[in-house]
Amino acid sequence: MAISTAAPAQRRYQRLEDFRVPHGFRGRSALYTQLWWIVQSTLFGMSPQALFGWRRWLLRVFGAKIGKGVFIRPSARVTYPWKLSIGDHCHIGDEVVLYTLGEIEIGECAVVSQRSYICTGSHDYTSPTFDLYAKKIVIEPEAWVATDVFVAPGVRIGTGAVIGARSSVFTDVPPGTIYVGTPARHAGVRTMKS
Repeated sequence: MAISTAAPAQRRYQRLEDFRVPHGFRGRSALYTQLWWIVQSTLFGMSPQALFGWRRWLLRVFGAKIGKGVFIRPSARVTYPWKLSIGDHCHIGDEVVLYTLGEIEIGECAVVSQRSYICTGSHDYTSPTFDLYAKKIVIEPEAWVATDVFVAPGVRIGTGAVIGARSSVFTDVPPGTIYVGTPARHAGVRTMKS
């Protein structure tokens, strides 16, 4: 006798026709959000590489808290700049996505390398209406998120921690540690040359 693996006919896992963005979720009006996305695609994204000050200024105009000496590449993307805080002398690499459905706080002298995805939002897969939620991500000072890293909602990466290339971080990372892999696991302690 064969066992059926088909879902019962009456069950629906997702009813996307009933999906709604929660009221006030964006933190600004839909029109203001669209204006930012236009500015990001043109004035920000098409700016010459060396115009770091210009991009800092554009982010600040749209409500981001950006410290002095921040290097953010023109190909980086920020969903809602008014939910972003970057400390002094940080580097944000090419094609980094700062998916600020929730707040992202990056401490001074931290680095987020190219193609990393810092993801504050997701969906509740147990809800048939695929409810949207957001949780703040904190990258503490002097941490390094290497290339092509995924950081999940609600994660805190400790001061001076290193996340190895192509890792996926789903839990908090203690200060001064090295984490690698998917899911990221403790691989050592960051030691410095004297």
